[in-house]
Amino acid sequence: MNPVLEVNASADLAKSMHAHWRLFLSEGIILGVLGLGAVFAPLIAGLAATVLLGWLFVAAGLAGLIITLRTRGAPGFVWAVLSATLALLAGAALVWSPLAGLATLTFVLTAYFAIDGVFMIVLSLSHRRELSAKWEWMLINGVIDLFLAGMIILGLPGTLVWAFGLIVGFDLLFGGATLASMALGARTRDSQKAA
Repeated sequence: MNPVLEVNASADLAKSMHAHWRLFLSEGIILGVLGLGAVFAPLIAGLAATVLLGWLFVAAGLAGLIITLRTRGAPGFVWAVLSATLALLAGAALVWSPLAGLATLTFVLTAYFAIDGVFMIVLSLSHRRELSAKWEWMLINGVIDLFLAGMIILGLPGTLVWAFGLIVGFDLLFGGATLASMALGARTRDSQKAA
């Protein structure tokens, strides 16, 4: 990318953060509050996330079917219909039975953590051999992923009802805190420039 464009993009982002810091702070606070709610009520958060994901799949499946059926002569028609139908069925299953969907999402999340943990550890070790800077962070990432997968597996079946919602909660909480701190930093930075 052009260095001049990068500098302009950074300057534009900083201007936007300063001009709208109150909105970014409000969003950060709202996300933080939602995250705290999810941490303290992970079952409700997990079910809400499951139902939302289900409706997103239903909408994507319906849109895919409508568009695909209007373009019958297009290449890959059968595959497009199958893909849209799969999205529609997956969404319907999540909406129809959110508790079972939550359990399935928790299993998928656990598998992701376990596999990604191994991959991150192997990747970090290959970076270590190449003497890459900060390879330790990849190793820590992999260890944390394996730790999370292990916690969920060791806690089965009880973790099926709270793990997904708790992870969603922490993501919202830390995302909100990050956004709020960036907004406050943008406000502070400009007030220091004005002084």
